[in-house]
Amino acid sequence: MALKTSLKIGIDVGGTFTDFIVSGHGAEPIIHKTLSTPHDPSVGVVTGLTDLSDMLSFPGGFSQFIAAVDTIVHGTTVTTNATLTHTGARSALITTHGVRDALEMRRGVRERQYDNRYTNVKPLVPRYLRAGVRGRLDRNGSEVEPLSLEDVRKAIAQFKAEGVEAVSICFMNAFANPAHEQAAAALVRKELPDAYLTVSTDLLPSIRFYERVSTTALNSYVGPKLNTYLDHLVTRLKEVGFTGVLLIMQSNGGVMAPAVAREKAALTLLSGPAGGPAAGLFYARAHGVDRCITTDMGGTSFEASVAFVAPTTVNDGEIARHKIALPMLDIHTIGAGGGSIGWLDEGGMLRMGPQSAGADPGPACYGKGGALPTTTDANVVLGYLDPAYFAGGKMRLDPAAARAAIEANIAKPMGFTVEEAAAGMYRVACNNMAQGVREVTIKRGFDPREFPFVAAGGAGPIHSCLICTELEIPLQIVPRSSSVLCAFGMLLSELKHDFVRTFVARLDEIDWKRLSGMIEDMAREGDHMLNEERIPPARRRYEVRFDCRYVKQYHEVSFAVAAESIERQDTEAISRAFHAEHNRLYGYSLEAERTPVELINVRVQAIGSTDRPHYPEGVWRSADASHAAKGKRSVYIPETKAFAPIAIFDGHALRPGNRIEGPALIETATTAVFVSASFDCVVDRYGSFALYQKGREDLVRDCLNATRQKVPA
Repeated sequence: MALKTSLKIGIDVGGTFTDFIVSGHGAEPIIHKTLSTPHDPSVGVVTGLTDLSDMLSFPGGFSQFIAAVDTIVHGTTVTTNATLTHTGARSALITTHGVRDALEMRRGVRERQYDNRYTNVKPLVPRYLRAGVRGRLDRNGSEVEPLSLEDVRKAIAQFKAEGVEAVSICFMNAFANPAHEQAAAALVRKELPDAYLTVSTDLLPSIRFYERVSTTALNSYVGPKLNTYLDHLVTRLKEVGFTGVLLIMQSNGGVMAPAVAREKAALTLLSGPAGGPAAGLFYARAHGVDRCITTDMGGTSFEASVAFVAPTTVNDGEIARHKIALPMLDIHTIGAGGGSIGWLDEGGMLRMGPQSAGADPGPACYGKGGALPTTTDANVVLGYLDPAYFAGGKMRLDPAAARAAIEANIAKPMGFTVEEAAAGMYRVACNNMAQGVREVTIKRGFDPREFPFVAAGGAGPIHSCLICTELEIPLQIVPRSSSVLCAFGMLLSELKHDFVRTFVARLDEIDWKRLSGMIEDMAREGDHMLNEERIPPARRRYEVRFDCRYVKQYHEVSFAVAAESIERQDTEAISRAFHAEHNRLYGYSLEAERTPVELINVRVQAIGSTDRPHYPEGVWRSADASHAAKGKRSVYIPETKAFAPIAIFDGHALRPGNRIEGPALIETATTAVFVSASFDCVVDRYGSFALYQKGREDLVRDCLNATRQKVPA
């Protein structure tokens, strides 16, 4: 194979499968999936690269293939899983005397006020490893009491004796003056050189102590595990001859160098699903819209997010009920994947997940020893998956094992047939996912009916019609790269670095010189990081955001601020932007009352643009899809609650303009698309499957018009 351009590979390591997508070889991106290797995910990465080499058939074999790989963008769930399973590092905390219990006290608000059995989440740092040391700063950063280095030494001695692997340092009011934290950090580095260290003012120099200490502790908790994984990954890639650039996906939708990921491991807590929203928006724009709901149903989890012009971000959130105050995409995750296990609760009600069979042993139908019924097993029984064509025929499923698992654990205890039990499992899983979509739409003030639904993940397009019926969404898009959507989104991502500084002042009383100097300092930090990542100045840009609130409010609203408004010191323009965002989020503003607006935090994002992959567009053809017909198969139809023979189509043979009437099934090597009786389908210019509610021909016309703007008829 003759080389045309350098290859760029997106890799998303999930709980069950590791996804790959390759661009730059002069044709449509190549998609591949391989089973994950939970004991060491880097093994699955190298296995997948070997498979890709065979698929591309370079004359020089693997060595020529890996030499042609210019960039690998990698998303990982290592830190996420460490937090969810509570298997992070043995961590310790050095903090201000008298406040070491902040991790347990949290904000002092009971999360479930009327649940007497509900307890707070277990802190990541046990109380006996949380050391309070003397020393105080006031809110302006002035020293009230000197730092007791003797207290710090005593704490370090205790940590040594306890075999601590990671240390966090977080003092009250340190955001205004990092001197005490830096002094304590110097001692820790000297006495515990092998310990992973996080200093709060290096990670998150902003106001609010609980958020800062929780984020700092979380970073230390997952840091050692991520470092171990990156060591394995970098070593294995080096051993196979990779000399290109390795980039790590971060939670804000950007990418970063491994060196940054090592120091700020908490930035990777949404590393896996963070590529999805950008990819979803890419496919939605092929239909002339700049908004979408992006979902991704993998083997273990289901993620949902909203993009409105750009992916939605938040400046704080939670992972496994632990607070994290770093910028991240607003992605809601639930335990609902193909491997989610079906079970009966104490009342005999059917539940699906969040427990998952994972990749090993996996669903019962995998034939690897799994005996518990999963969503995938239900899909096999209902006819949505062809046992002989799973993973393009590379992995044969065992329908008898799927039926046996469902019969023993669900059907017999409930008095159902196996088919009835499988249908119930399917519906419960879809309802769970519909509720997950409500979390990022209705609860955020968005009407899901106004957004195209992008269905992704290996299992997602089998369930999307029922989810959209539940939410009354008329249009769904199943991308051609649906099964590896997050990996594709990684190839679209830019280098991003976020900085924040606390700056408390009313907008009408701002010290503009000091504010401008603070913004310039953060921009210089961004320049330094982009220099290390070899991004030329012409490919850099900076975005500024303010966190503001009405005076006496508690929570802030974050919004973009134009550079010209800062240069002109245009308080009115900034106030109007705040009022507008407050009104969008909460349905009202106090602009007419002329309530003063208070600035709390200033944020700067340094962005380095990267080369995006070329995704070839097809030529619009006739509506006739008969050339792609594969035959018929008996499949469960939710609308009629009965099985019926329906047409099966080869998704790889379908071309832009082809139309399919539901109910039908579209099969590809990495996913299956179930077009229910309530939907029809048209193939768009990227080869994606646009499913629209029957009778909504206007959605087809919109797709055709958007396509004609780019593709000759």
